[in-house]
Amino acid sequence: MNKKLLSYLGVVLLAIGFTACVDSESTVESILEKDKKAIEEYLAENPITGPKDFVDEVSGFRVIWQELSNSGRLPVPGDTVQVNYVGKLLNGRVFDTSIESVARENNIFSENRNYIPLRFILGRGQLIEGFESAIAIMEAGDKATVIMPSLFGYGGAAQGDIPPNSPLIFELDFIDLKKGPQQ
Repeated sequence: MNKKLLSYLGVVLLAIGFTACVDSESTVESILEKDKKAIEEYLAENPITGPKDFVDEVSGFRVIWQELSNSGRLPVPGDTVQVNYVGKLLNGRVFDTSIESVARENNIFSENRNYIPLRFILGRGQLIEGFESAIAIMEAGDKATVIMPSLFGYGGAAQGDIPPNSPLIFELDFIDLKKGPQQ
């Protein structure tokens, strides 16, 4: 019985020790608050308007439509979507695009890449959460700017030239969708 109690106390003390080592600046909550503040500052300096917007106040995730197609063609999981995109950091640096002219203009062009619209099956988790979440609320033919906290992007992991905990901006042109087998 004493061994069990000592073992239990050891586990509790070990857990307390680990939580004491957690940097309060690197909790999910603190990173989210920093991201939301950075997004607000970005939008104050670079206002984006459009005919429609979606703002999740809790998470800071935003979609601001530049063009509404009114096609009525909303994707559902299993549909194949086709999208042109430009991915940027809040400092305006383009880190990825499906458009060759944009890649060339921003010195990220690669001879080994085909610059064509991205095609993926919605709902399979093939892309970052924020990208798929934005497409899921857009209609085929819509164009929108998506601004997302890092937890909807790459989170605490660096991805190529994208630093860890980076809020992201995507300019999306939802070209088309092909209905897939519905679940």
